[in-house]
Amino acid sequence: MISAATVRGALGLAALGLVIASPAIAQTANPQARKGGTLIHAHVSGMDHFDPAMYCTTVQLETGVHMYESLMMLGEDYSSKPMLASKVDVAPDGKKFTFTLRQGVKFHNGKTMTSADVLATMQRYARISPNAPAFAQLASFEAPDANTFVINLNQPSPVLLDVMKTPCFPMMIIPSEEAAKGPREMTPIGTGPFRLQELVKDSHVTFRRFDDYTPDTSSPGPDGFAGRKTPHVEVLRYNFLPEVGTRVAAMQAGTAHLADIEVEQIDLFKGRNDIVVEKVFPGCMHTIILRGDAGLTRDVRIRQAIAAVVDTEEMAEVSSSVTRQNPSLLYSDSPFYTGDAMKPFYNQKNTAKARQLLQQAGYKGERIVIHTNGVYAYMRSQMLVLEQAMKAAGMNVEMRVTDWITNANALTSGEGGWNVSMTGYCSQPLLGPQQWRPLIYTHTGLRNLNDADVDAPYQRFLTSFDMAERKKAWLEAETAILGKAYLVKISDAGRAVAVSRRIGGWKGWYAHRNWDIWLQ
Repeated sequence: MISAATVRGALGLAALGLVIASPAIAQTANPQARKGGTLIHAHVSGMDHFDPAMYCTTVQLETGVHMYESLMMLGEDYSSKPMLASKVDVAPDGKKFTFTLRQGVKFHNGKTMTSADVLATMQRYARISPNAPAFAQLASFEAPDANTFVINLNQPSPVLLDVMKTPCFPMMIIPSEEAAKGPREMTPIGTGPFRLQELVKDSHVTFRRFDDYTPDTSSPGPDGFAGRKTPHVEVLRYNFLPEVGTRVAAMQAGTAHLADIEVEQIDLFKGRNDIVVEKVFPGCMHTIILRGDAGLTRDVRIRQAIAAVVDTEEMAEVSSSVTRQNPSLLYSDSPFYTGDAMKPFYNQKNTAKARQLLQQAGYKGERIVIHTNGVYAYMRSQMLVLEQAMKAAGMNVEMRVTDWITNANALTSGEGGWNVSMTGYCSQPLLGPQQWRPLIYTHTGLRNLNDADVDAPYQRFLTSFDMAERKKAWLEAETAILGKAYLVKISDAGRAVAVSRRIGGWKGWYAHRNWDIWLQ
């Protein structure tokens, strides 16, 4: 899903000293759109905070993106598009990026955004975010005037603008006074088309249309998370309904307009002329995570033994998801796709190999902890299959099932004594190796390990302007990541979405967006 223009991205700009201006696309808002009403999502999970520098789960980014915007955002074709910037000038040496800000943009508190807010936000991000290594080569941030923000690097970067579009630990701009606050302590105030109205733990969150929203008028219509956004709905309400049966019931009863469901539930909507079920692909990659810096899984042979027993076909079958088998951490249309080269580490189903590796590691039946959650059935079901396969190879396995927020926080913090977990990585496969890095390093503990087999090629990928060298570097990095079993790929996955026909203008994408749609 990555276009040639995306791949060239900052590489061509830095090499040629070109300018990115705001995008222009063919899609426009429907002039028949009705204003007002409350759009209700039957939502999979709640969230515990709205600090964009600190979140990376789909449930947070899909809600938070309605409140917040960044200088660069993800376009419909997954390329990097200006949002709060009107243009970006990249110096010929690839080390200076000058962002001209859109003028007159309002925060939800009525304040007009200036470069002082951008400067404070980016300084905070580089200080506290798990994705702060994105600025490892930072020389300085500057705000030479109210409408200009500058990033100076010590080394040329072919990937900076692509990194800045990330929806995972997004670089959303917040008021400077909020940027002075610590992690998860800020008040959720952004520039987006909706503002936070109410968050009730374990119940719901609501957003109200921001009537002073400042759209990007240089674009004719919405473009992914960027472009010209027109908020029609008055209130967005997300009801937290972890059980898929409850979400289905809400759709059938007409108390929800939109819900993610599972494959088995699609037939429940046959014959209904008021609801349509859309299959949206690509969605996420189902991936097993092995903690490399904790407990028994510090030993590469233990990790490889776990990888050896994985049956990706069985796991995909029990996931109740729309899936495709694929050994790589990227999709096949990515220019960095490695494909067949990753097959030796994929769908091994080799219990004998696992036992041999356990013996070599001197395994004596010590406990190995799998951490999953009861919110996402596809995760729990696949981890149950893995648990049985590990036990068949002679491993002593403890399964811990918690809520999703606890599971997700443990993935980021590494706390809780877990060795094995899984998640659906949603933006990383679409956006490329530079987007994989913060999650791989955080979730597996690679950030604490100094593994040269991963670190060295990744460094070459992030700094080289030669495409052939970057492809070679990613091949080496992915081989080490999968070969050393920091991650184990299961499958590519889409999503099944039940949509009320009362919604006008809805368009399936990798993430839900609620601007430029309306209730009929």
